[in-house]
Amino acid sequence: MSKEFTKYLASLVLFGSNGIVAAHVALPVCQLVLWRTLAGSILILAALAGSCARASSRARVDASGVGAPRLAATDHPREALSLAASGAALGVGWIFLFGAYRLVGVGVATLAYYCGPIIVMALSPLLCGERLTCVKVACLSSVAVGAALVVSRGAGPAPDVAGLALGAGSAVMYAAMVLFSKRAPHVGGMESAAIQLVASCVAVTTWATLTGTLPTPSSLVGPSLPALLVLGVVNTGVGCYLYFSSLGALSVQRVAVCGYLEPLSAVLLSALLLGETLTPLCLLGGLLIIGGAVSSELAGSVRLRRRTCGTLAHGRPAPANGLVAGHAAH
Repeated sequence: MSKEFTKYLASLVLFGSNGIVAAHVALPVCQLVLWRTLAGSILILAALAGSCARASSRARVDASGVGAPRLAATDHPREALSLAASGAALGVGWIFLFGAYRLVGVGVATLAYYCGPIIVMALSPLLCGERLTCVKVACLSSVAVGAALVVSRGAGPAPDVAGLALGAGSAVMYAAMVLFSKRAPHVGGMESAAIQLVASCVAVTTWATLTGTLPTPSSLVGPSLPALLVLGVVNTGVGCYLYFSSLGALSVQRVAVCGYLEPLSAVLLSALLLGETLTPLCLLGGLLIIGGAVSSELAGSVRLRRRTCGTLAHGRPAPANGLVAGHAAH
């Protein structure tokens, strides 16, 4: 197993444990998410600055200055704005997601959140001009049935309607995040992550200001501080760095499929560490959701690979598919 793939898997485990760590934070949801986006923004900006500094140092070896680093966002300002909108959707989606964690549990909330890619697929014919194939219809049907089973909870207790609504809202925001990301094919990697995290921090700060839930320094000091530091620094900052620094060395297909280890790990960890119970029908629903989403990603990565081969044959770079960013949205 390569070093880059190990980094990628480690990032997925960190993302999958977000709900577990958040369960030990007693702050209001908006304050928790604000801290997460702030800490993540600072760390990913530091990583991006370090990367640019190393690139500048290498470029100075060439007296002509050829190869000096230049941020793609400066050449594509409209794409940077699309990524900012994507980041705003990410921040609001996290508020909904962490709220759902507390009302319906980490497992159910995570499965609801990962209906987001299928919303993207359903809207792609209208918003992206993509054809709705038989494979896509089958994937949509699988996720729809799975979502119905998760919501019903089988023979379990009646679901919390507010929690399910928050879970559905997080899925919609996930879809918005991916759709806006699709509009920025030339800005990627840690640069894309930095723009999105900073924008998410701004969006969450605005939300907290409007709702009167801005945290005070004293509210951050207390029993929740260790878990808060882990969530912001390790799970978000280090997790995003590991994720985006490893993507360049991995195939799109591997990223698309293995990315769904994240919700799977979240469901398993919630059962093992938080004692959450999922009925057999809930588990079946989860498998249908993840299976449908994985199948849709596989179909998309096959199309991307074919398009890549065709564009490279004509001497043109292949466009990004915008879906890779979705896996880091947790």
